[in-house]
Amino acid sequence: MNRYRANQRLLPILLAGLAMLGPFSIDTFFPAFGRIESQFAIGAVAMQQTLSVYMAAFGVMSLLHGPLSDAYGRRGVVTYALLLYLCASVGCALAPSFHWLLAFRALQGMSAGAGTIVGRAIIRDRYAGAQAQRLMSQVTLIFGAAPALAPIVGGWILYFADWRWIFLALAGLTLALLLMTLLALPETHPRARRTPLDRRHLLRTYRVIARDGRFMLLSAAASFNFNALFLYIASAPVVVLGLLHLNERQFPWLFLPTIGGMSLGAGLSGRLAGRLSAARKVALGYALIFGGAVLALLLNSLMAPAVPWFVLPIGIGGMGVSVAFPTMTLLMLDRFPVVRGAAASVQMAISIAMSTLIGGLLSPLASRDGLSLALGSLGLSSCGFACWLIYRRLTPLVATQPESALPQG
Repeated sequence: MNRYRANQRLLPILLAGLAMLGPFSIDTFFPAFGRIESQFAIGAVAMQQTLSVYMAAFGVMSLLHGPLSDAYGRRGVVTYALLLYLCASVGCALAPSFHWLLAFRALQGMSAGAGTIVGRAIIRDRYAGAQAQRLMSQVTLIFGAAPALAPIVGGWILYFADWRWIFLALAGLTLALLLMTLLALPETHPRARRTPLDRRHLLRTYRVIARDGRFMLLSAAASFNFNALFLYIASAPVVVLGLLHLNERQFPWLFLPTIGGMSLGAGLSGRLAGRLSAARKVALGYALIFGGAVLALLLNSLMAPAVPWFVLPIGIGGMGVSVAFPTMTLLMLDRFPVVRGAAASVQMAISIAMSTLIGGLLSPLASRDGLSLALGSLGLSSCGFACWLIYRRLTPLVATQPESALPQG
């Protein structure tokens, strides 16, 4: 520990804010696509590069944030990443040309994931048992709700100001998180437990993690679950404007039920912390996930998409995702207690890669009608459940272990 002591009130808020930064970087400026295209005289294909370069940089750096924090400490990595993101956001706001905007978007991608990845390691460094589960549930709520909330925020900013103010707002959020980091974030990874950062050691660490079948099964299950929900978020413009025949200011019809479901799920997950075994908690999550998916499939088979019934199953599924995700994350991190940062990096990289494929390939195919979206979401959830069942078969003890008794490293 360093001379900064943890602020017990600010720390959960800070970790949740750090988790929110990455999703906000992707979705907040969605409503501004048309204005940016017009100002820089570019087409939709070129505009898509603002997402591609961000995701590429995010994916590559997600493999490094964790190991950097394992080698040099959690606090310093978060601080420097926030400083870089702050500069990148201001650069996006002041970009004189589209090429400069792409360059600063790449810098945003390089730095945005540090808070989420290192934040998960911080939780497991500092807390154990039910307390870790409750805090992870709070962070999961923000991380899951942010992609749905971000376009709403961006839309209101765009209503009152130019698109550049969206990036200035992101810079303001980052500055607030940076100040909170200096006030509330302790060093949770002491020098005695740090691992060296060199190419051979890093490759060896990733090779060990990648060969751990149980870790990869948990990571795949969590990623499939989240991306079953993300499929609807990635398809939001088509869903809201095309399928539901709403206007640009009615996106909350899709996003608010998603946020509400994830909020209820995160709250339920926190209340159940220490009361149910890990397996029962995840089983409850999957019951909600499949309940929402089957309801969506049934409703879309019988009638045309319309509010409010179309969005109700999405909220139920989001609730299930938030119930299961914190437990899966803690189980993943406990597979590698010495290099939790690297483990969190691998999990994030897997999830980002899957989200990129879903947003670029599956979403355009599935968003043609409500039934295709329901089938796509159900298929992703089924893949996640299959991974979880295989993990359970390899790890039968998880069925009876209370979460407070999970290994702490």
